[in-house]
Amino acid sequence: MPTVSWDPRGPSVQMIDQRLIPNQVKTLQLTSIEEVIEAIQTMAVRGAPAIGAAAAFGLALAAEQSQAETVDALRDELTESCEMIARARPTAVNLRWALDRILRKTAEVRYQSVAEFQAAVLAEAEALAEDDVRINRRMAEFGAAELPDRATVIHHCNTGALATVDHGTALGVVFTAHEQGKQIHVLVDETRPRLQGSRLTAWELQQAGIPFDIITDNAAGYFLASGEVDAVLVGADRVAANGDVANKIGTYMLALAAQANNVPFYCVAPTSTFDPAAATGDEIPIEERDPAEVLGLALLGQPVSPADCSARNPAFDITPHRLVTAFVTEQGILRPPFTDSILQALQSKDDQQ
Repeated sequence: MPTVSWDPRGPSVQMIDQRLIPNQVKTLQLTSIEEVIEAIQTMAVRGAPAIGAAAAFGLALAAEQSQAETVDALRDELTESCEMIARARPTAVNLRWALDRILRKTAEVRYQSVAEFQAAVLAEAEALAEDDVRINRRMAEFGAAELPDRATVIHHCNTGALATVDHGTALGVVFTAHEQGKQIHVLVDETRPRLQGSRLTAWELQQAGIPFDIITDNAAGYFLASGEVDAVLVGADRVAANGDVANKIGTYMLALAAQANNVPFYCVAPTSTFDPAAATGDEIPIEERDPAEVLGLALLGQPVSPADCSARNPAFDITPHRLVTAFVTEQGILRPPFTDSILQALQSKDDQQ
């Protein structure tokens, strides 16, 4: 099933609760915009494309439940709803991009009734979700072509079907390469502090029958130096105009180790994750989450940190563009200089729409 979808019964936004995997696969039925926002904040849904789809369906839900009597009143309500949803998580640009896409597309039409406007919002949200799957498949084809027939790759965080509507970004490259008959082995970073690698990526690879080993985040340098690794694959939550990458915390250190050992470092992301308004990574806001995510680690049932400790918990870091070998997008492989290739890819995307 899709990670995020629309359920007309109710109606509601349906999503897989990623907090419970791998021990339980459970779907949530979210019946209010407040529940959608909470799901995004608590990471029941996560991954930039999946968050974008959740935001889009959340806006459709707000439209369906509105008591507005005129199209203009509903439009005003949805503008306010967009601001509420956009504040849920600040770093992933897909969230704001999805909301802006719906507002922009629906602003192009003069609707005769509230019901017609509501239907248009839902139709655009569903189109966005369908586009995500198509784009992921296309990206994966480009990315798989970069991998040799036998390859060991390091993967950070989770970028599979769970991070998108379906198929995935960086992990989608692995799935497609596997489908093509390539022999791919994945070294899965645990990805502290929420362990998206060992919980989610390992589970997805296990379901797909792809060989993998879980490694601690700080073992990546060892394996890169050993000569065992052919490529590093990561996703992104936002990419600046110059190619600086905001991604799950730990990506920067992984990129440094890859460069030091001459291992190609690929960032796999749809063009919706590129933010031309951010000139460099310095302009990307970094979400800092609850220190309890760091301090909550236990060993033999006991906390590993002394009582009354403080902690810092940035959810993302910035990888400078100089450490990125190439970007894999639905527009193809983008290579340095990234300021030029990113601009060309975004222009090509606009021309196709």
